[in-house]
Amino acid sequence: MATKLPAPEFELVHHRLDNGLRVLVVPDRTAPVVGVAVLYDVGFRSEPVGRTGFAHLFEHLMFQGSVNLEKLEHFRYVESSGGSFNGSTHLDYTNYFEALPANALERGLFLEADRMRGPRITEENLANQLDVVKNEIRVNVLDAPYGGFPWILLPPVLFDSFANSHNGYGGFEDLESATTDDARDFFKRYYAPGNAVLAVGGDVDADEVLALVDRHFGGIKRRAVPKRPDFGEPAPAAERRATHIDPHAPMPAVALGYRVPDPVRDLDALLASVLLTEVLSEGDAARLQQRVVQRDRSALDISAYVGEFGDPFDERDPTTLTITAHYSDEGALEGILRAIDEENSRIAEDGLERGELDRVRARVVSSSLRGLDSVMSRTLELAKFELIHGRAELLAELPERFAAVDEDAVRAAAAALVTDRRAVLELVPGGGAS
Repeated sequence: MATKLPAPEFELVHHRLDNGLRVLVVPDRTAPVVGVAVLYDVGFRSEPVGRTGFAHLFEHLMFQGSVNLEKLEHFRYVESSGGSFNGSTHLDYTNYFEALPANALERGLFLEADRMRGPRITEENLANQLDVVKNEIRVNVLDAPYGGFPWILLPPVLFDSFANSHNGYGGFEDLESATTDDARDFFKRYYAPGNAVLAVGGDVDADEVLALVDRHFGGIKRRAVPKRPDFGEPAPAAERRATHIDPHAPMPAVALGYRVPDPVRDLDALLASVLLTEVLSEGDAARLQQRVVQRDRSALDISAYVGEFGDPFDERDPTTLTITAHYSDEGALEGILRAIDEENSRIAEDGLERGELDRVRARVVSSSLRGLDSVMSRTLELAKFELIHGRAELLAELPERFAAVDEDAVRAAAAALVTDRRAVLELVPGGGAS
């Protein structure tokens, strides 16, 4: 019998403008705040060959002024209202959002509509944001211990296609060759209203929001929406290994990548993989924590998660289950890999301990519910589910779907993590192998 788990309740109002923009309104009168989010169906995987990092660079350009606003005016309007704002680039989408007092709702809608009409793409703006992005890469990747580990470094080992394997931060040569024409073409292709979801949550009246949305977004011209390619590719037929030398890392590390079920077409199987990662690595009672950290002491830490950035619902297929570990003795690697294989086999063959599945399931659901506490987080999550999964309502259904995942499904997920279908990335510290 499935365990009953608490489920969030949302009032959701759907609407679509004539220009194709999908609108989602999520009223919540518990606090006088609103969240405004626009998600565009374009991310790292949409970048063409020779333009690595362009989706992220373009995200920066979207903050450099728009049709009616000079550079920095967007910042001033939000901050003078007592709000905050940001944007981020993901594998399959790019988001832009503002958290504002409820009385500044129309201001937030105006700001997002204005840059949907068109950002200020100039040579000056492109040059200064190129410098910003290059500095971000230096700080977060090139000059940082474990920079890009494993999110940049593991995909080229596990995947073959450019879309799935390239560096989403971008190489300097590709970034420096980008032109304003490239930026205009990118905007025209991917930033059409019909390629976006607008979500508004918080202390709002749905009818009032829809009237304001029509006022600010309704006049934006309808444009062709690009057909999204199928980025699927076969799983590896044999184990793949690679080594990365990190001159800044103080100790070695390893990342293992496994293909997991399609998050959209086979969600229930994916949920079993999510619960498996909890069984393996979350908390002192987790299998790999007990085995490699506490008993064998071969690793200092170990973690497992689904999704490029640890969010299993953030991307479409293909996606990855990743296991990472840091260890002090470079000779410990094979023992760690052997322990991971043995623990996966033990779950697949012997099953779970009494109460183990209920414990990890409750932790996953409670953690996801806590993440919905703020209006802005909730608005972004619902917009993401509407864009990636086609149904914002799915977010409220997840506790029930997790509750329906039984032990056999988790055992099957463990059995799928086989040696000859994985990628292993060894990180060697200190500028060279010993």
